[in-house]
Amino acid sequence: MASQSRDGGGGLRRLVAALTSVEIGIAAVLTAVIFLAVLVQAFQRYLPVAGLAWTGELSQFSLVWLTFLAAGVLVTRDGHIALQVIDNIKSEGLVRTFHIVAHIIVAIVAVLFAWQCVSLVSTSSILTSPSMGMSMSLHYVLPLVGFISTAIRSVAAALVVARDGVEAAHESDALSVQVNREVQS
Repeated sequence: MASQSRDGGGGLRRLVAALTSVEIGIAAVLTAVIFLAVLVQAFQRYLPVAGLAWTGELSQFSLVWLTFLAAGVLVTRDGHIALQVIDNIKSEGLVRTFHIVAHIIVAIVAVLFAWQCVSLVSTSSILTSPSMGMSMSLHYVLPLVGFISTAIRSVAAALVVARDGVEAAHESDALSVQVNREVQS
């Protein structure tokens, strides 16, 4: 029965896979920006001319954007911080309950952070960053997208765990995690 429900969500799986690809692509670009900006900063130390002050600011902003944008992908791939002790409990129902509650808590926190990002986007337009002169409203857009993604993915993960169990949630394109090894043996 679990395989039938998993096959029925093929369109949803493709959508999630496409969104994941976009988020990972943006994360890869941000990683490259961080690398190049720090490389430019390192080379500037040896030049006889004044350095470009905006490179440090750009690398800091890129790190913040990368962190929050990748959070949703980590939830989908079960790569976020987890208590492995819970996964070793013998009761499958108790493990399932802990996972559902954890995903719901993550979703609630992500919604609250997204709500604050909306507030920051709407109220920070008069502020600009010191070196780049970028509107600070723009600074909060990618974290907002990341928190929305995290909230949606956490709710979806809670539903998958509730419907199919913890093992089924780990069968997607998730990292290989062994849950309830002792129970399965």
